[in-house]
Amino acid sequence: MHLRATVAFDAESLLRAQALADRFDVPCLDARHLDTLKPRAIHRLVADNVDELEQDGVFVCAQDGVRLLSGGDQDGLMIQADFVGATVSYRREKGGGRRQMIAKAMGLKSGVFPHVLDATAGLGGDAFVLASLGCRLTLLERSPIVRALLAEGLSHGLRVAEETDPELSKILSAMSLHEADASTHLDQLEGAACPDVVYLDPMFPERSKSALVKKEMRVFHRLVGEDADAGALLPLALSKARYRVVVKRPRLAPFLNETKPSHSLTGKRNRFDVYVLKGMPDRLG
Repeated sequence: MHLRATVAFDAESLLRAQALADRFDVPCLDARHLDTLKPRAIHRLVADNVDELEQDGVFVCAQDGVRLLSGGDQDGLMIQADFVGATVSYRREKGGGRRQMIAKAMGLKSGVFPHVLDATAGLGGDAFVLASLGCRLTLLERSPIVRALLAEGLSHGLRVAEETDPELSKILSAMSLHEADASTHLDQLEGAACPDVVYLDPMFPERSKSALVKKEMRVFHRLVGEDADAGALLPLALSKARYRVVVKRPRLAPFLNETKPSHSLTGKRNRFDVYVLKGMPDRLG
């Protein structure tokens, strides 16, 4: 997927939309005359000023953050890295704490809050859960479009949190996004810079459109592809993590790089394969 334009829906968002347009070398469209953010209206605006979206996308900038509107159908799908909405707030408050599978996979327990390198961060959902449980997160995302969405989501979340939610501000401040390829970043780590845990959540090959649980997954396949090189990340992660590597997989998927883990935690849809290098200390973080 390519970015075709940015769209500013209000005066406050115009500077942000222009900055993103300059970064991606695309036009910035002024949509302040529109009375709706509905995808069809934005599709028409882009078609009138740039071209039909087809399978590409645009950034839609408004007071409540930046979204990616995907082409390909007139229903339009808008995705966003959201750290302030009702869904993410509910999970933060009532998601199960350290009883969650991802927390168990990371080795979280009282007094143990590892530094986690999330090498395939996506929109930051899993990283946010871990940060809300006390972990420090280093985030890597190689897709420029996804990385920009994540950066905008973190920035918007911090602006909101500074005014209304000190706890959320602390959580988001524990998430540090780096513009780096995971292989290059990992390869350069030495000594004290190495993370306690490396987390990998590679894109699994698309089976069929009918098998997809969410339309959002179609967009991600177009954005980042199938992560065909994900297997090569595992041995590198194992050489750099201090205590363990955790790989998120679909429940019935084969082991990444055909490498059997120390143990697995399996849910209804997903599985966490845990590669233990050595035991966690009694206190960490």
